[in-house]
Amino acid sequence: MKKINITITGGLGRMGQLLIKQTNKDKKLILHSVTEYKELKKGKIRYQLNNDQAFKGTNVIIDFTRPNCTLEVLKLAVKYKKKVIIGTTGFKERHWKIIKKASKKISILQSGNMSLGINLMQFVSKILSKGFMNNYQMEIHDAHHIKKIDYPSGTALMLGHAIADGKLKTLKKIQGKIFVNEKGKGSVNKLNFYILRKGKIPGTHSVIFENKLEKLKIEHTAHTRDLFVEGAISAAKWLVNKKPGFYNMQNVLGIK
Repeated sequence: MKKINITITGGLGRMGQLLIKQTNKDKKLILHSVTEYKELKKGKIRYQLNNDQAFKGTNVIIDFTRPNCTLEVLKLAVKYKKKVIIGTTGFKERHWKIIKKASKKISILQSGNMSLGINLMQFVSKILSKGFMNNYQMEIHDAHHIKKIDYPSGTALMLGHAIADGKLKTLKKIQGKIFVNEKGKGSVNKLNFYILRKGKIPGTHSVIFENKLEKLKIEHTAHTRDLFVEGAISAAKWLVNKKPGFYNMQNVLGIK
């Protein structure tokens, strides 16, 4: 198998550092370039700006940064016809329009969470949502470390959209209240979010359906961020031969 040239954006971040380490360990991958908000050299790694030199010779770009940086990356990716893995979260509607437009020209795989378990949980949540009647309270619990900026998290929103799809509705239509670091009574017949930002939690997410007679809860806990790195690397290997389009981890897993 021909080796795959990988570019990692946001190389100084937590995910960036783990991706660099894993890419260097994988015999099927070559670390082509690493980008950051400033140029510097740290050990054997040269950090560049998002520019032509960094992206021109790569095959797949793995991006775990912030929305505005992702759009900057996409502009260059479209210019050079490069494939992109997007693990960034916190996008607004205007960002999504640009991402979807870019996917008509290049291959893009986007996921708010790259783990196998979460993507299977998303798949199951849609099925469960179809089965439960409207008299069930619906909740998503989203726990992350104190430095996590966006809420609900990308993962929580993935799960929320899956539940909405199961009801043949939009998330906007069924979304109820959002509680951040507090308890509260959610809106009836709506999907309520309970957000916790505390300590060093890598990520724990729960989906709950409950009424007076019963309660069903499915939960996923990430023990380490290596989980997301493995998923992103697997996604990069899968995406390298794909035609332009907008993909997600369920495509990689063959369940979509």
